[in-house]
Amino acid sequence: MTEINAPVPAALSGLDAVDWSALTHAYGPAADVPGLLRALCSPDEERRHKALDALYGNIFHQGSRYPATAAAVPFLVRMAADPALPGRAGCLDLLAALAIGYDEAHLPGGIAITGWRAAVEEVRAQDPEAIRAEYDAWVEAAGDDKERRMREFRRDMYDHDRQLEALAAELAAYDAVRAGTPALLPLLGDADAAVRTSAAHVLAWFPEAAGESLPRLLARLDEEREPVVLATALVATGLLGDDGSRPELALRLRPFLTAGEPVVRWAAATALARLGGEGIEAAGAAEVLAELVSCAGEPGPDEMRVPFHEGDLRGYSAASLTLLADRYPREALDAVTEGLAATTGPASFPVATAALRLAFGEPGPDGPGAFTELTEAQRRLVRVLAGLEGATWQWANFSGIVRSWGLPTPRAALRAYAGLPEE
Repeated sequence: MTEINAPVPAALSGLDAVDWSALTHAYGPAADVPGLLRALCSPDEERRHKALDALYGNIFHQGSRYPATAAAVPFLVRMAADPALPGRAGCLDLLAALAIGYDEAHLPGGIAITGWRAAVEEVRAQDPEAIRAEYDAWVEAAGDDKERRMREFRRDMYDHDRQLEALAAELAAYDAVRAGTPALLPLLGDADAAVRTSAAHVLAWFPEAAGESLPRLLARLDEEREPVVLATALVATGLLGDDGSRPELALRLRPFLTAGEPVVRWAAATALARLGGEGIEAAGAAEVLAELVSCAGEPGPDEMRVPFHEGDLRGYSAASLTLLADRYPREALDAVTEGLAATTGPASFPVATAALRLAFGEPGPDGPGAFTELTEAQRRLVRVLAGLEGATWQWANFSGIVRSWGLPTPRAALRAYAGLPEE
């Protein structure tokens, strides 16, 4: 319901000119989107919350984006940029999600936009009939009936047009948010700390716009007094650094490694680990390692939450430590293994992934061989994995992570592999 006699915010100008019913989201025609966007401008906090929740469910359904997603972006950008409207940080958080999905999928390296664009073009250039013929030949080559049924299922699930539409919708949403970055840059200096934090988080994902956003983020480092805002700006700066700017940026970020606030030190170490190369050597790789090791083991209190990696500092630290594996392989693995032992449930997923990568390299189906042939650090990791509680192993995602490195699953099989007693 619209507020009686409520003026239409300028942010919604042109909303009714969009043919929303011709666009789709997760549940079909997107005719409900304009009403939800209007509700986001409401002074009623509960109404705004419900509208935001609904938008996360339809134009961003479990990370998927749709043709209606990009169409909603310009209105969300204008809402975020309008200081007269409430709930602007929520709009910015939604914009980040619409642009990139779940950000942990892009960490610790940041957005590989060139590869993303190339992958979409590759699918666009494919011949669906040729791919179908390849699937048919693959089915015919199956070794037995069970394998044939599995391959037939995979073939029948293939839908080139749907795949291309999904990929195009994701990239269109990303580009729509990127087009709005000039309007978001001033928000780095907004009076609302939550808006400044969310703006820095959004801007971190657009390396093609780094020429405009990096100078603004660097200026924020000099002016910001709120630790979480400063930490978010530091991480964003690291994610936007390219090969040419890395040594200079690293020297610029190094002083924050000795900041009084732990979350600021963590953010500086995270940014420096991502910059890597000459930059991290210039800044002090040992100091970076020490900060990340500390946070991988004990991530700090909840009030230190930053928006990256959904506020999971331990998981992000573990991922960042994989960037230091060439210099400090044993130290990085030990730290992540220790951190893994303190996790449970979904929080274990990114830490286990980082630990397995540090221990065994990239995933592969062949497995690492007999337990007795592993190094002591590798055996310790396997024992920690096998010792995690059922609250973690009940998740198929976790078993899938362990299985990706060729290790036995379920938990009982991994315990047997490691020579641990049955429970």
